[in-house]
Amino acid sequence: MVDKVALILDVLAAGPAGLSDLSATTELPRPTAHRLARALEHHGLVGRDEAGRFVLGVRISELAACRSSDPLLPLAGPILASLRDLTGESAQLYQRQGEDRVCVATADRESGLRDTVPVGAVLSMQAGSAAQVLLAWETPDEIDRGLQRARFDAASLSIVRRRGWAQSVAERESGVASVSAPVRGPGGRVIAAISVSGPIDRLTRAPGRSHAASVVAAGGRLSEAVQRVRLPALPGLPALPGLRPGRTGSLRKGLRRL
Repeated sequence: MVDKVALILDVLAAGPAGLSDLSATTELPRPTAHRLARALEHHGLVGRDEAGRFVLGVRISELAACRSSDPLLPLAGPILASLRDLTGESAQLYQRQGEDRVCVATADRESGLRDTVPVGAVLSMQAGSAAQVLLAWETPDEIDRGLQRARFDAASLSIVRRRGWAQSVAERESGVASVSAPVRGPGGRVIAAISVSGPIDRLTRAPGRSHAASVVAAGGRLSEAVQRVRLPALPGLPALPGLRPGRTGSLRKGLRRL
């Protein structure tokens, strides 16, 4: 059973997969692949993207962060709470995972109408202020690829880089506005996006006017805290020990010997 679970995780380490693809790639019967993937989803080891495909869950990232002493998540908690209290809106932290972005930490507004994004939620890189921030400082080739189906354009990302923050209005979800700023690791590389989000009726159609300064300041504080404790240079989802894309064949051979 453990080998079958490892086989599924190994496939998802290479990217999102629907049930048919998961079953075909692992050579597990479709009911078995579905049962195991759902069990892993229950424990947060597997999640879903906006298209309903299976992806590695945020719990994988949390476990890997514990192993590598990644300070980002524990450092983010108090800063997100402070940002929520200052703005009166829900605050989130996103990291990029391949072609998606994952909510890795939140501090939700406690009452009233609010935008709630659960930890582990997998969102598109094609829309939203956090997606703009996570893409804006990538390489030119990566930006070109990211813009192919995005709801924002190169001019928007140029503005994001110039002013150091992004805003979106009904871009990711109807009725929701958001403001995001970068979190930088060693060397100044963008490793996450910190955000506030809420209903347009409260944030207005120019949410940056009220909240950009607070979000940028929070991103700066988190960047400084992370750099003081030397966050590992590579951002995003750390790999599990012994799990690497491309090991499917060797895992399958071990499974056949059982």
